[in-house]
Amino acid sequence: MLRSIQFLGSSSGFLFHRLKLHGNHSGLSFISISAKPCSRRPLLTTSRTPRCFRQFRGSPIRSKSNPDVTSPSSSSSSSPIFRSTGSTRKINFCQSCGGSTKYDIPDGEEKERAICTLCGRISYENPKMVVGCLIEHDNKILLCKRNIQPSYGLWTLPAGYMENGESASEGAVRETWEEARAKVEVLSPFAQLDIPLIGQTYIIFLAKLLTPHFSPGPESSECRLFALDDIPYESLSFSSMLVTLNLYIEDIKVGKPKFHYGIINKRPGTSPSEIHAYTIDYHLRT
Repeated sequence: MLRSIQFLGSSSGFLFHRLKLHGNHSGLSFISISAKPCSRRPLLTTSRTPRCFRQFRGSPIRSKSNPDVTSPSSSSSSSPIFRSTGSTRKINFCQSCGGSTKYDIPDGEEKERAICTLCGRISYENPKMVVGCLIEHDNKILLCKRNIQPSYGLWTLPAGYMENGESASEGAVRETWEEARAKVEVLSPFAQLDIPLIGQTYIIFLAKLLTPHFSPGPESSECRLFALDDIPYESLSFSSMLVTLNLYIEDIKVGKPKFHYGIINKRPGTSPSEIHAYTIDYHLRT
C-alpha cells in the first residue's frame, strides 16, 4: 500500500515522500522512506545540501507463510534483526588498575571488548541517555539558547544527560528546570531517537507548563516561546532537535502528536552543530 505525505523540511523546503507500509506490529507502522524534491518554493533557503531520507539498512526477515509476520533468522535464533552501523570510542586503559587493554572477544560473548592485560577486567561502553521536554504553550514551543559548548549560542529543547537514580521522565523534568527554570508536567513520550555514531539515545517527552513562568538557567542565555512558523531552524543546536521539531510540526498539521522512533545516522567527521549532516535510515511511529 503506497500513499504520499508531505514532510516539512527546515532547510530543503517541502519534500514529497513515498511511504511503503510493511505491516503493523503492536500498533507501530513500519515504513521505509525516500524523498523527492517538490517543485514548490522551499520554506527556507540554504546553500547546504538538502537532507535526504533513505531506506533503512537492515530488513526484517519475513515468514514465507505470512509476509506480514517477522520471524527470526534461520541461521541463528538469537541474531539481531538489525545490526549496528555505528562506531564507539576505544578504551585504552583499565578503569580499575590503570593497566593497558587489548580488544578480544570474551568467552560466551560475540563482540570485542576492552580487556585489561593486568587484572583481566572487561570494560563495557554503553550508550548515554539524553532526556528532555517538548513544551507547548499557547501554540508555541519553548526553546533555550545554549550558554555552553558544544553549539554555544544555538537553540535547543531543554534536555540533558539522564542521571543515575532517576527515571527518564524525572530526568526530563529536572533538565527543564535546570535550563529553563520552568515547572512542567510530562504528558506522554513523543520520540526516541538513536544516534549510534556518538553512542547517544534521545528520549523526548511532550510536556506542559504548570505555571507560565520561565527564565534562563546557568546553561542557557535566553529562553523564549516560538510560534511554529517562527522556529529558528537554521540556528538549532543538534540534528536531534531538528528531527524532533519537524516530526512534531508534521503531526500537528495532520491532527495530533504520535510517538516516533528513529535512527539518526550522523556523517562521520562532522561537528554537532552541522545539523543537516545526517540521514534517517528507518522510522517507526504509532
